[in-house]
Amino acid sequence: MDTLSRDSSSGSSNILPIAAILLGVIGAILGGVGMAKGNKAQAAVDALSADTSAKITNVEAGLAGVDARIKAEGAAVRNDLAQVLNNQVAPQLNALQEQVKKIEDAMKKPAAAKGAAAAAPTGVRNADGTYTIAAGDTLAKVAKKFGLRLDDVLAENPGIDASRLRVGQKIKLPPAR
Repeated sequence: MDTLSRDSSSGSSNILPIAAILLGVIGAILGGVGMAKGNKAQAAVDALSADTSAKITNVEAGLAGVDARIKAEGAAVRNDLAQVLNNQVAPQLNALQEQVKKIEDAMKKPAAAKGAAAAAPTGVRNADGTYTIAAGDTLAKVAKKFGLRLDDVLAENPGIDASRLRVGQKIKLPPAR
């Protein structure tokens, strides 16, 4: 049996080195194919990267141009606005301020100083049968002051708003009873 076992084991031991060589060759072929495909993929990535980089550079250059135009146009708009404010708005504003000042000054001066007729005294019956409203007057107070009925005072002054009396306003008084 020794012979048989030696023969069968020596036949299989001759196949193993051939199988190992075949597997090594197949591995080398697959490695070469993988390397070739990897190199091809790397070349595609490099080309894409270069293209993308060029596009980014173009976009950056375009944005720089847009930024420069915006700054230039912004400066032009600021200059135009300043000219409009200085040449048109400021003179009109100054004229309005002068008019307001004149009106304020005119309101501060008494009516007699302007050459107008002296205002009727307030709180008394005038010679023409009217009454000049004084501070704190109401139609009810006026009627009571002169011994009149409020309804008669209202009837004598149909267009008057009793809640909006002004100092110096003239109202008609009915004849005393």
